[in-house]
Amino acid sequence: MKKLLLAASMAAMMALPTQAADYAIDTQGAHAFVQFKISHLGYSWLYGRFNTFSGNFSYDAAKLAESKIQLTIDTASVDSNHAERDKHLRSADFLNVGKYPTATFVSTKIVPKAADTFDLHGNLTLNGVTKEVVIAAEKLGEGSDPWGGYRAGFAGTTTLTLKDFNIKMDLGPASSTVQLDLTVEGIRQ
Repeated sequence: MKKLLLAASMAAMMALPTQAADYAIDTQGAHAFVQFKISHLGYSWLYGRFNTFSGNFSYDAAKLAESKIQLTIDTASVDSNHAERDKHLRSADFLNVGKYPTATFVSTKIVPKAADTFDLHGNLTLNGVTKEVVIAAEKLGEGSDPWGGYRAGFAGTTTLTLKDFNIKMDLGPASSTVQLDLTVEGIRQ
C-alpha cells in the first residue's frame, strides 16, 4: 500500500505545472559575456567587451512569456584590448563613465518565436538615456551541472544606434551603430 501511495504521490508531483525558477548570472565562473563590435571607419571590425557586470533572471520553459531578466554593467570595465582606446571609450565622447558608471537592461516582455528563439524586449539605460531595445535571443540549453546545481543558458544580439544614447562622437556612417552580443548562463537559486 505504501508503494502505491508513493507512486501516486510522485505521479501527481510530476503532473504539476512547472514554475518559474530564479537564476543568478554566473559571472564568477566567467560563463557569461557582454561583448560588442563596431565598424572601424568601414575598414575593419573593432571588438570589445565589458568585464564587470551582474544580473539575474526568472525563467519558466512552460511560460516563456512570463520570464524576466535584469542586467547591470559597469561601463568603466570596457575592454577593447587597447588601453588608450579604452580611456577614450570611457570619456564623455562615448560612455561618459564619470557621470554614468553603469548601464542597465530590464526586460519588459518576451515574445516567443520558433523553437527556442524569442524576442526579448526591454529598457536599456546607457549614457543617461533609456530606450526600448529588442534582443533577438535563443535558449542554448539547460540542465544539471557537475557540481550539483542546475543551469540555463541564453544568447542574444541587438544593434544600437550610438546617437540614440547621446553618444556624440561621430566616426562616420559606417560606425554609427554597434552590435551588442550577450551570452548568459545562470545558476538556479
